[in-house]
Amino acid sequence: MCEMRSKYILILIFTALFTASCGSKKKTVEARNDRPAPTESRSERPTGSYADVVEEYIANYAAIAKEEMRLYNIPASITLAQGILESGAGRGELTRRANNHFGIKCHEWQGDKVYHDDDRRKECFRKYNDPKYSYRDHSLFLSERKRYSNLFDLDIDDYKGWAKGLRAAGYATDRQYPAKLISLIERYNLDKYDAEVLGTYTPRRNIMAEKGNRVHNVKKGDTLYSIARRYNTTVELLQRKNNLRDTTISIGQEIAVPN
Repeated sequence: MCEMRSKYILILIFTALFTASCGSKKKTVEARNDRPAPTESRSERPTGSYADVVEEYIANYAAIAKEEMRLYNIPASITLAQGILESGAGRGELTRRANNHFGIKCHEWQGDKVYHDDDRRKECFRKYNDPKYSYRDHSLFLSERKRYSNLFDLDIDDYKGWAKGLRAAGYATDRQYPAKLISLIERYNLDKYDAEVLGTYTPRRNIMAEKGNRVHNVKKGDTLYSIARRYNTTVELLQRKNNLRDTTISIGQEIAVPN
């Protein structure tokens, strides 16, 4: 009888120890799972739509591009379009690491450098302490090299000629480089900054409103669908009214709304 009782007590002790051990392990796992996952820094992760990112880039750097135009006779529209394209609107890895907005490689550069995969692995690129120095170096890079000298014979507001001339002079190997620059300039009305520097800029007359149309000025967060809902119409009618081939719109764009 005593022997059976002893066995029973031993079984109870073993069961209690096993249960405590399992509970301890479970708590350890749960505590590990409760740790917050690492997050990316805000500067490393693009936010918002591409159009929003580009608009923010233009707002940040238009004044610098205009000043470079005054000093070095390079169209502000071209400088901004190149900056947008080469830097991924400021979100590219090279731009974040080195403030290099124009993809300028080291060449004879004596300043700080970073190494970045481009046409080849670990190519040498210039590094700047501030984006404004990248803009200044871009101006010097174009104005001091003989192969770009023909560009300065063009009219300063001839952004199409500049876009084509840059590729012809060897700035980029991409055959579509001129078309990409021109598309950015025309989509985001970057040529208005050229006109502002030259003193020829006049705000566009609101011709659509003069013709009796309702006009919606696109604001941040607007989509063609949200505009259609707001005015109780359809996306298809808005596209037809404004000769839009797709649903892409940009901040500041005027959208005629069917009455």
